[in-house]
Amino acid sequence: MGKAPGYFIVEASALPEVFLKVAEAKRLLETGEAGAVNQAVRRVGISRSAFYKYKDALRPFNDMLHGRIVTFQIVLRDEPGILSAVLNIFAATGGNILTINQAIPVNGCAVVTIGAETSALQLPMEELLERLLQADGVLRSEVISG
Repeated sequence: MGKAPGYFIVEASALPEVFLKVAEAKRLLETGEAGAVNQAVRRVGISRSAFYKYKDALRPFNDMLHGRIVTFQIVLRDEPGILSAVLNIFAATGGNILTINQAIPVNGCAVVTIGAETSALQLPMEELLERLLQADGVLRSEVISG
């Protein structure tokens, strides 16, 4: 039997509670809401040993993608100006577009694949995906690799 992969993407609701609490404690420390590990672990209700056991192994999805090249797949209505609006969202949020590939539209929809470097992204990845989805004419937006 082959070696298991080193990383998994798991929906937060499927994780044991201790992982969620470690993630919250890390967030409290990173934002300055907690000044020290003792304060952070007390606020979330875990031990220092649990925090130190998992802190380096647990990272939010958007942090994993930060500073990397990420491939987005976006489905657009085939209408003038929609792709331009999508590109403007990337520009406004700090995404550096490296590649754009648009398939020939079929049934009034075009699939666009965008490769972007995300180190200067000014918001969480989930929020960027949501902004893209809220743009007029965008039917779907998702990360397909990164």
